[in-house]
Amino acid sequence: MRELLRATTDLSLADIDTRSTPGFGGDKDEAEKALAEGAERLSEVQERLFAASTAGGTERVLLVIQAMDTAGKGGIVRHVVGAVDPQGVQLAAFKKPTPEELAHHFLWRVEKQLPAPGKIGVFDRSHYEDVLIGRVRQLAPADEIEQRYDDILQFERRVVDSGIAVIKVMLHLSADEQKARLAERLDRPDKHWKYRPGDIDERMLWNEYQRAYELAITRTDNDDAPWYVVPADRKWYARLAVQTLLLDALERIDPQWPVADFDVEAEKKRLAAS
Repeated sequence: MRELLRATTDLSLADIDTRSTPGFGGDKDEAEKALAEGAERLSEVQERLFAASTAGGTERVLLVIQAMDTAGKGGIVRHVVGAVDPQGVQLAAFKKPTPEELAHHFLWRVEKQLPAPGKIGVFDRSHYEDVLIGRVRQLAPADEIEQRYDDILQFERRVVDSGIAVIKVMLHLSADEQKARLAERLDRPDKHWKYRPGDIDERMLWNEYQRAYELAITRTDNDDAPWYVVPADRKWYARLAVQTLLLDALERIDPQWPVADFDVEAEKKRLAAS
């Protein structure tokens, strides 16, 4: 699945079937079963990662999730990352920059949210907003946007060198599916809080955003911090795919339980005598 979802140098989002399920031949029920089984593995390896950090381990993972509105970022956080001990998760949701953040380089606020050793960091949106909405809405001069791609590459190289495994995911949704999900939000009072009138304004720029995503992904994809394009019209597949990518990264780190720094047998005798 990891190889099938990896972004290509000639990426064309229009050529990717957003209802496809690369690397998985089952249906929704089978995917949900696989997700539950994967949750157990994910929880165990995340605990090992955290335990290793208590003995000086520096490894951690950063999951970057980018997508158009309604693509399912929140569902990934709840159903995939939510399967592990919350103490081992560091979540950052990047909104519109504050005046203080705007006074600094665009990566200033991002660097402060990088995960600590032993943690799984999750960026719900990220520094890529600065070359996505920044490009589409022309929030910065064109030459500055171009410079940001290089800034991101250098930043992520430093991040990886510090011991952070980076997984960058674009949840690729179709315009028709987004329309259906927005309609559901309008039809259900319990979903109104998720709806913003501005969602329609952004939707009107769909093609511009698709091009901005293609540029951002192809300009910043590399083997150290790879991009994966996950078809997201089927939520159950997107969740399973992201879980698989996260598990793969953690299992390649292969964190080990730290060796006791005390005499185990002696402590057993002391406990028995207490």
